[in-house]
Amino acid sequence: MKLLIDMNLSPKWVPVLKEAGLMAVHWSSIGRPNASDYEILTYAKSNGYVIFTHDLDFGTILAATKADCPSVIQIRTQDVTPEYLGPLVVSGLYQFEKYLEDGAIVTIDPKKLRARILPLGHGSGIQGAEQPHSL
Repeated sequence: MKLLIDMNLSPKWVPVLKEAGLMAVHWSSIGRPNASDYEILTYAKSNGYVIFTHDLDFGTILAATKADCPSVIQIRTQDVTPEYLGPLVVSGLYQFEKYLEDGAIVTIDPKKLRARILPLGHGSGIQGAEQPHSL
């Protein structure tokens, strides 16, 4: 799995994810620091990346465009440091790997992990798998 780490997360995530056997790159090493979410999303889609972010806008864009990719992992907590969330994020990535390969938004917070299948839509278009979790 190839992960594209958004600007709102620290580049310190790169070695944590690589140590877990994942390919990871921080947006600052490949794109403009002021790039729009749409530009990042387009790059991720064209290059086979899953976006890793603390931003809810990617889900909004995917819902509005009814896109089935790229997948997005979004963190929903205030402490987004790899020291705090690293093990939970790595566990969630492997737990929901199949969903991410097929197109999904995975939400990670300290209490639960959730996957929503893409494309997002109304009613039957939204499916999920939830797993309770706490740090």
